[in-house]
Amino acid sequence: MQKMLLVVLFTLGFSQIASADNLLQAAAQDGHFNIFLKAVNVAGLTETLNGSGPMTLFVPSDEAFAKLPKAKLNALLTNPVQLKKVLSYHIYPGKITQADVSAGKVKSLEGADLQLSVTDGVKVNKVKVLGDEINADNGVIHTMSAVLMPSHQ
Repeated sequence: MQKMLLVVLFTLGFSQIASADNLLQAAAQDGHFNIFLKAVNVAGLTETLNGSGPMTLFVPSDEAFAKLPKAKLNALLTNPVQLKKVLSYHIYPGKITQADVSAGKVKSLEGADLQLSVTDGVKVNKVKVLGDEINADNGVIHTMSAVLMPSHQ
């Protein structure tokens, strides 16, 4: 009986690992990141975000993208090189969960620093992280209330 229970538990645990979503699948299933997902394709970052990770994505919601002036958003979406820089600024090459966040700087995939703070909730460059994180097999997604722009942007 104990052997059977161990086999069942091992099988269930393995199948949960095998069925875990990657970051892009998790973002698509959430339904609040359609503009981000389109931008990832335009910028050529699909392969990077489908990689083994771990990665932390600070993903602007569709509402956050809608706060940008339309001309600026359209300019970004039609310039893959610039778009890749902006999106890479939203990626940390490592995993930071909300429980792990502490005040300080981390280097984005783009190369510039992101300033993390935990006063009045979790913030990145003074932009509020919304709701719960979304976990995936290759990292974690934090929903951002605004689009982060590198300082040289």
